[in-house]
Amino acid sequence: MTHIRLTLVDELATLILAHPPQNRIGSQMVDELAAALDEIERSEARAVLVCAEGPDFSFGGDIVRWPQMTNRELRTSFETYMVTFNHFERLPIPTIVAVQGLCFGGGLELAVRADVIFAGETARFGHPEQSIGIVTLLGGVYRVAERAGRSRAIEWAFTSEQVPATVMRDRGVVNRVVADADLMAQAKAFARKVANGPTRAHAAHKALMRIWATGGIAAADEAIMDIAMPLFETDDVKMALQTSVDAFLEAKPRPAFSFKGR
Repeated sequence: MTHIRLTLVDELATLILAHPPQNRIGSQMVDELAAALDEIERSEARAVLVCAEGPDFSFGGDIVRWPQMTNRELRTSFETYMVTFNHFERLPIPTIVAVQGLCFGGGLELAVRADVIFAGETARFGHPEQSIGIVTLLGGVYRVAERAGRSRAIEWAFTSEQVPATVMRDRGVVNRVVADADLMAQAKAFARKVANGPTRAHAAHKALMRIWATGGIAAADEAIMDIAMPLFETDDVKMALQTSVDAFLEAKPRPAFSFKGR
């Protein structure tokens, strides 16, 4: 792979956009991302951290070939991109993105598919699609709306403005803004923390959030028992629940648990 690098250390998978300086998202990067996601699915990874080489996370789509492509060719490409990005979004393990510099277009559409977004304090986000007369082709505008609300999302889409990381945090799109120099260390520390957590419970929470996003609270209430009850059969819950009861009966603090993801 030349546009994506994948490492797996201590059950944390790290996906690196490795086509600086702009990390433009084209067919090669998406093909390599698809292969990397398949490898993650086959691995023992319990969390994924996405980051990028260079000063910027991503300028978005690699538009150079678009004028020469037919509408049918463009649609086929974009549908492939959508499938791959959705594969990332639906991984049954926590996903964290660390954003530095500029995060535009397809880069933003990838970032908002993560569970948690860390951003450097000077990072900026935006939808440049409006500036060339198109829309956010991979579902960015409504995924931002899910986090920030319709009115703010449509304003950003209309204007293609560059939105500071602190504004994105205050509007609920970004989880944490940290000093640029601390970005990778803090994002990696968080990723390692959740990788060591109850992986099956993390997957269940992600499933419930997907159901809520499409069907609302009533749909999630209908599904929750089918998703939640199998957790009581996992090794992690059997260990943690009994140990917690024992600690309670002995009037001791609940210990920290070493979850195995099983």
